[in-house]
Amino acid sequence: MFNLDPKKMQEMMKKMGMSQESIEASEVVIKTPEKNIIIENPSVVKIKIQGQESFQITGDVVEQLGISEEDIQTVMDKTGASRKEAKESLERTNDLAESILELG
Repeated sequence: MFNLDPKKMQEMMKKMGMSQESIEASEVVIKTPEKNIIIENPSVVKIKIQGQESFQITGDVVEQLGISEEDIQTVMDKTGASRKEAKESLERTNDLAESILELG
C-alpha cells in the first residue's frame, strides 16, 4: 500500500482543497420512509472537498422498521392506550404483540 507521511498527506489534501474532521457521536440515525437505520458505536468523519461536505460513517448497523398507523391503531384498540403510549411502546419493542402485552 501507500507509505506516506501523515503530515505530507495532510499537505497534499490541503492543496487539493480537501479537509477531514472526526466527529464524536454516540449514535447515527438515518430515517427513510420505510425504516430507520441506526448506527451504534459510530466512527464519523466529515470530509470537505472544494466546499462540498460529505460524511463517512462506520459502526454497528441496526435496522428498525417504521411504525405504521395501522399498528398504532391496533395497539390502541386492543389496550385502550393513547396514541402516544401506543406509538412509544411500538418504537421501544418494535413488535406489535409485545406492545399489546406491555400495555394490556
